Amino acid sequence: MKKKRKVSDIQSVIMTVLSLMTVITSVSMGLLLYNRYETAMRQNDVRDAQNLMETIANSMEQYLKNMRQISDTVNYNIIQAFDVSSPEFNQQLSLLYDLNKDKIQSIALYDMDGELLGAEPVTLQKEGVEVSRQSWFENAKEKIENMHFSTPHMQDLFQDDAKRYHWVISLSRAVEVIDGDSPENGILLVDMKYSFIEEMMDQINDRSRGRYYYLCDREGKLIYHPYANEISNGLFQENSGLASCSEDGIYRNLRSPHGEKQTIIVNTISYTGWKLVGVVMPDIRTDSLEKFRIYMITIVIMLIMMLLVVNRIVSKRISSPILKLDASVTAYEAGEKPDIYIGGSYEIRHLGDSVQKSYEEIERLMKEIVEQQNERRKSELAVLQSQINPHFLYNTLESITWMIEGNRNQDAVFMISELAQLFRISLSRGKTIIRIGDELQHCRNYMNIQKYRYRERFVTEYDVSEEIYPFCTVKLILQPILENAIYYGVGDMDEDDHPRILVRGFKKDEDIYLMVSDNGMGMRREDVENILTDNQKVPKHGSGVGLINVHTRIQLMFGAGYGLAVESEPDEGTTVTIHLPAIPYTKENCELLETPGKPSRNEGEA
Repeated sequence: MKKKRKVSDIQSVIMTVLSLMTVITSVSMGLLLYNRYETAMRQNDVRDAQNLMETIANSMEQYLKNMRQISDTVNYNIIQAFDVSSPEFNQQLSLLYDLNKDKIQSIALYDMDGELLGAEPVTLQKEGVEVSRQSWFENAKEKIENMHFSTPHMQDLFQDDAKRYHWVISLSRAVEVIDGDSPENGILLVDMKYSFIEEMMDQINDRSRGRYYYLCDREGKLIYHPYANEISNGLFQENSGLASCSEDGIYRNLRSPHGEKQTIIVNTISYTGWKLVGVVMPDIRTDSLEKFRIYMITIVIMLIMMLLVVNRIVSKRISSPILKLDASVTAYEAGEKPDIYIGGSYEIRHLGDSVQKSYEEIERLMKEIVEQQNERRKSELAVLQSQINPHFLYNTLESITWMIEGNRNQDAVFMISELAQLFRISLSRGKTIIRIGDELQHCRNYMNIQKYRYRERFVTEYDVSEEIYPFCTVKLILQPILENAIYYGVGDMDEDDHPRILVRGFKKDEDIYLMVSDNGMGMRREDVENILTDNQKVPKHGSGVGLINVHTRIQLMFGAGYGLAVESEPDEGTTVTIHLPAIPYTKENCELLETPGKPSRNEGEA
């Protein structure tokens, strides 16, 4: 039975590979471009934040510079120019406040013991307020040569009939005060409006952009933070201590108190040591980034679809000649004789041409091999036939000679007559295939001759179904087996042992079996295993060689699935079975079997 070859669809393989490469390449390029664009957007966002911080820092420094100038004006143009108890002092102080009241909340002058000397816009201080214990007063008193900026706090120094409370940042410094004839030291306090800084910071803070800005002093205390309420309620944390001790610059991939990566930008405000800090979160998603993402996805999908169409065309163009070549080769292997496809690219044309030449060469060689096998088969059959006939003739003539010498002329005449009939069948007009009925007649003629020689010391019985008579067989296959049964089986047995040879024949399914059994000496297992081989361990002579020849002739004619089978047990006897195919004896079948190089039944079924 022929095996069916499963042909893989090369077009599908090429299409699949190209499609995978297309998808992987397109998606990879899309991701790389998107990642590059996203990185650029973040860098631009950080750069924008940095530029915005520089602008705010400059504005804040200008504001603080104005506050310093106001403090210097109060000190040099008012305090040191006028006596604090004179009307001109209060007049000048009130005039200066009116000019800058949009920026400052109040101006006050204290002596070193914390007693109020003058203030604008109010002059009444709350009772019980210990000014000397407040941080802005202590800092100015300890370091009289510097100006000191406080953190945002609520002003609670002066009486206010409206009971309003103002958040301020205090600028304090030590000054020399003229009070009468002797100068004294005092503390000048300028309260800046915190709302001015708050408004300035609120303008640049936009939570929706994923970044925010805050102010802290050099100790990390928050001056302004957009999440001040959340921080006070414990819902948000800020690592301002890290920013307060950092130099100006950009710090990337820092961990926030919440464990998120973030980028911080630090900018120091002059005069104060404050730190303006910008925080850029990693999950910034701007509108342009979202639009670019949609744009990239659309481009990648369109690119994949376009490349898939191109891949389809390319794969079909590559695979079509290969599939045609494969189809022609498959048809050739199935027994047809199509022309091998030669087309497509140079490589495929070269391959098709090579396959065509290979098949032509194979056919030529097969014809040569068949012719050689025919000649060899003829020679083998001739040699085997020549080995059987001389051997049998020699034994028969020896028996006739023995009878004539014994003056058994009638018996000799009978044997000669039987020998003539036997050789008439043996010759069979030069044919190798005869009817099974003729082979059985040949068998009876042979056994009649042998009975005279052995003086009927053994009995020959026949149990052959007439159904098998009109089927084909190779001639002269029973005679060597019967000869072997006589010489090595029952020939030397005593009559008391009832020597017996049984010839049986029957048809089973599509096969025919001829069996020759004797109750003679039998053989050892080793002899049985080697009797039909060329093994030198088993001594073969006479009809022993004939058994091998019969087995070989049957296999040469009908195939390796047929031939002889030997069964034997010592002192019990031997059975030789001939296995033949059930082929009716017709003119057509005889011509087919007699023709050298014909396919045997086994070869046709293989």
